[in-house]
Amino acid sequence: MMSANHSAPAASARIVASVKGCTRQYPGVLALDNATFEVAAGEVRALLGKNGAGKSTMIRLLTGAEIPDSGTVSIDGIELGQTGSVRAQEAFENGVRVVYQELSLVPGMTLAENLFLGRWPRQGGVIQYAKMEAQAAEAMARLGLDLPTNRLVMSLSPAERQLLEIARVLIGKPKLVILDEPTSSLAAAEAEKVMNAVTRIASEGIAVIYVSHRMNEIRQIAHSATVMRDGRIIDTVDVKGAETREIVRLMLGSEASQVALLETNSRERMALEVKDLAVLPKLRSISFKLREGEVLGIAGLLGSGRTELLQAIMGIRSFSRGEMQVDGSAVKTPRYRQMVSRGFGYTPESRKEEGIVPLLGVDENALATNFAAVSRNGILSTRLMAEAARRVIDRLHVKTARTDTPIGTLSGGNQQKVVIGRWVHADSRVLLLDEPTRGVDVEAKAQIYAIIRQLAAEGRSIIFVSSEIEELPLVCDRVLVLRDGTLQEEFHSPNIDQDAVMAACITGH
Repeated sequence: MMSANHSAPAASARIVASVKGCTRQYPGVLALDNATFEVAAGEVRALLGKNGAGKSTMIRLLTGAEIPDSGTVSIDGIELGQTGSVRAQEAFENGVRVVYQELSLVPGMTLAENLFLGRWPRQGGVIQYAKMEAQAAEAMARLGLDLPTNRLVMSLSPAERQLLEIARVLIGKPKLVILDEPTSSLAAAEAEKVMNAVTRIASEGIAVIYVSHRMNEIRQIAHSATVMRDGRIIDTVDVKGAETREIVRLMLGSEASQVALLETNSRERMALEVKDLAVLPKLRSISFKLREGEVLGIAGLLGSGRTELLQAIMGIRSFSRGEMQVDGSAVKTPRYRQMVSRGFGYTPESRKEEGIVPLLGVDENALATNFAAVSRNGILSTRLMAEAARRVIDRLHVKTARTDTPIGTLSGGNQQKVVIGRWVHADSRVLLLDEPTRGVDVEAKAQIYAIIRQLAAEGRSIIFVSSEIEELPLVCDRVLVLRDGTLQEEFHSPNIDQDAVMAACITGH
C-alpha cells in the first residue's frame, strides 16, 4: 500500500478555486443549496457524497459547464463571468482541467495525437508532429509514464489509458485538476499507479479535486475531504484525523446501514474444502474450509494473490499443486463449466471490462448464466426472459425502469447487483465475489452487504475479497489473511478488528 507521504499545503497557500454561496436548481431538483467550497494550490481535496449529493453539479460549476442561479465561482482569484460555452472556455483558459470517469481517448490514434486531440500544434496549416511528440513525452514523463509517443492507444492497459487522460490535462499549465472516479474501473494494482500520479501533480503546486468512493485511496492521497449531501456542503474534515465511520455518517446523514454483531448463518456442512493449493508464483500453499451459509472474507495486500485464488477455485486458472473437495467429492483439475455445473458462481474484479456487456439489456446480462431456463424448444422466450429478469431486479433492488434497459446506462451499484444477480438466477450455491463493491457509492455498498447476508441466510456460501479492510467486519463471518503465498491469520465475527486485520496483512513486509 502506498502511503500519503506528500505534505499538506501551507495554511498561507493561495486559493486556486472558490465557490461562494452557489445555488443551482433544475426542474424539481435542488442540485446545489448555498454551497461554499475552496481548494488551495498543492492540495488534494477528496469530494465525497453518495449519488445525487451534488458532486457532479459542483464539478460542472468549476469547469464553467453550468452557471449558478446565485453565487460566484472564481479560479485563481478571477471570477467566471461569461455565459454559455464561452464560460467553459474561460474556465479552461484560467487553468481548470477535468478527467471524467468515462475516458475520451481514440483507440486508433497514437498517444501523442490523443494528448493533443483537437489542439494539434500547427504552422501554416500543417501539424507539427515533432513538437507534438516532444511535448507529449514531457507530459507523460511528469507522471512516470514511459511509453513511445507513436504507440496506438488500443494497445494500452486500462491503467495506462487512465494515466494518459491525466497526462493530457497537464498540457498548458493547469492550476486545478478534477479527477472523477479515476480508478473505479481499475484493478487494485493499477489504481496504485494513478494515485502515485495524483501525488506528483499536487507536488507541482497544482490543486486536485479527487472524487472517489474508495476510502482506502482517499486516506492514502487526500489531505482533506469535503462531504456533500442533498446539494449541501456538510463539512470539510482532515483525512488523517477523521474516522471512516464519521465520514460515512456525514455522507448518509445517519449511521450507515450496518449490523454491529452479524447474525451468523453458517452450518456444519462443508460446501468447499481447499487443500494445499498452489498457483505459482503468487500462492504457495493454501488450505481452508468454507461452510454452508458462511461469508468468508479474504484480506491481503495488493498483489497478494486474492484474485488468483478465486480464479483457481473457479477453474479459470490452473493449479500448480493441490486439490479441492466439493460436497465431499475431490476436484483435482477444475474447469470453469464444471464448476458452474457444480453450483459455483464468480464475479470478476473488473466489472466494466469483464462483468457486463454494456450495450445489452439488464435482462440479457442477468440471465446469461442460464438461458435454458428462459427458453422453449431451444428458442429464447421474451415473456420468460422478462419474468425472470424482473425477479432478479426485484430481489436485488436494482433501479431500472425496464428489464431491457442497456446495463451500461445504470449506476455502478446497480450494475454490480445485476452481476451478482445472474448467479442467483443460476441458483449457484457458492459465490466467489472479487471486489463486489468496487466503484459504487456508500448507499449501494450497504445494499450489497445486505444482499450478501440474505444470500448467506438462505444457505449459500460466499467468499468475499475486498481491498477495503474496513468493510470486511460489516459483512463477513470470518476473515482469512493472505500473506506471503499462504493464509496466515484468522479472525471471527464479532471480533474482526480492521486495524488488527491490516496489521496482519503487512506483517513481514
